[in-house]
Amino acid sequence: MPNTVSRKLIYNPDSKETVNDRKIFGGNPTAMFELTQIKYQWAYDLWKKMLANTWFPEEVNMNVDKRDYNDGLTPQEKIGYDRALAQLIFMDSLQTNNLIDNINPFMTSPEINLAIVRQAYEEALHSQSYAVMVESISANTTEIYEMWRTDMELKHKNDAIAEVYTKLASNPTETNLVKAMFANQILEGIYFYSGFCYFYTLARSGKMLGSAQMIRFIQRDEITHLLIFQNLINSLKKERPDLFTNELKDDVYDMFQKAVNLESEWGEYITQGQILGLTSELIREYIEYLADKRLSAVGFKKMYNRPNNPLKWVDDFSSFNDQRSNFFEARVTNYAKGSISFDDF
Repeated sequence: MPNTVSRKLIYNPDSKETVNDRKIFGGNPTAMFELTQIKYQWAYDLWKKMLANTWFPEEVNMNVDKRDYNDGLTPQEKIGYDRALAQLIFMDSLQTNNLIDNINPFMTSPEINLAIVRQAYEEALHSQSYAVMVESISANTTEIYEMWRTDMELKHKNDAIAEVYTKLASNPTETNLVKAMFANQILEGIYFYSGFCYFYTLARSGKMLGSAQMIRFIQRDEITHLLIFQNLINSLKKERPDLFTNELKDDVYDMFQKAVNLESEWGEYITQGQILGLTSELIREYIEYLADKRLSAVGFKKMYNRPNNPLKWVDDFSSFNDQRSNFFEARVTNYAKGSISFDDF
């Protein structure tokens, strides 16, 4: 039988755990955030990086997007915008709840707790960002927020994304927790990245620049979120190598394959072959490229052998450090103090 993993105590004065005794999960923490001593330095560093990246969605100028949405987008581009936005709304809502209720309660290192709590704050901030985007276009507000119920393609995708998280909630075993870490890596590093791509495609044509600017901020946050879970997985491989069985590895490859197929089908559904610069073939190649990068980052073999980004221009639009691609209004670059390069992720 798989070992059940216990939630940490929120008050544990009897604990004698030292910094060297800390564990990713399964530890016995005092519940005090003693940060003069750190075991997982990467978590503490990422927490400080996220603090340096603080931003607020109301500061993004969305004035032009309403005009673009009403007069500048083709009917298919409008549909794609609504669907892509509805998907992001669902994923950040899911992730906020997942981190607070489903992941962090099992993490028994205070520095890891800090990073995940900050991530949950940023996921909630992204939900506010989407509200600003929806309000700026003043159209289809109810439809966008209800699409997770009414659009069966979206519901099918959402059900698949949430499956691993709900399994952990109903059956909190060590194996299910590790699988949830990989699911988070997939969510942050494939599903979100693919969703962002659509907004950059519109921006490449000079449309919905405010929305793309908002997505640019959000994606910078998602880089650190991706790093949190890649570091969790890599640290856990050293701390608990017994968990990384051949059966688990097979399950992980299966998760990635399903994610690639699911996201490729969703990309085709959004674009319907009618969005300039995004063919079904390019979408799948891009998602396979992302999957290979994520697998390599945690020491797994590539599945698709896609060494090059088929949508390299997406990096140019998303980067805070590339002045050549600064098609946004100037103020956005003022927040680059905590940036991590997009090119590496």
